[in-house]
Amino acid sequence: MPLEKGYIQVYTGNGKGKTTAAIGLAVRALGSGLRILFVQFMKDYPYGEVNILKDLSPNLVLRRYGNDAFVFRMESPPKKMMEEVKNGLNEAERDMVSGKFDIVILDEILVSVYFGLFSEKEVINFLKKKPDTVEIVLTGRYSTEAIDQRADLLTEMKEIKHYYATTGVLARKGIES
Repeated sequence: MPLEKGYIQVYTGNGKGKTTAAIGLAVRALGSGLRILFVQFMKDYPYGEVNILKDLSPNLVLRRYGNDAFVFRMESPPKKMMEEVKNGLNEAERDMVSGKFDIVILDEILVSVYFGLFSEKEVINFLKKKPDTVEIVLTGRYSTEAIDQRADLLTEMKEIKHYYATTGVLARKGIES
């Protein structure tokens, strides 16, 4: 059952919950028989959601490209990773236009633009190729004005208070990872 009309959703901001919101949308869509391509960029850590999403439904395909290690080393992204993530975006584009998926989620694509893995133009070109019946969800900090202007739904997650900042608690398994 394809969507009558697909929109572009952007979940951005410095607050917690962008990926969680995208996962919630995916689970709801699966419950309605929709087909989802869920692509994660800059996440190679075995986050809890990966363990469940990869086996949740044959209607959900999960792919992961790149990691964020270069960020912590304060280096430029390695060339090999740049090629990997660009190939990942190209694969997602091919799948998006093929009709195989009703929803395409590009998790952490926005922060990937910020760190130079993609250009803003590459993401906008991807969005321009969106078929009318495909929903696109982009997540990550640091969305750009040009991407925001293409969004039909724009949500900013705003951190007001976080125990990491106030107590130094790191990511907890099952909650943040």
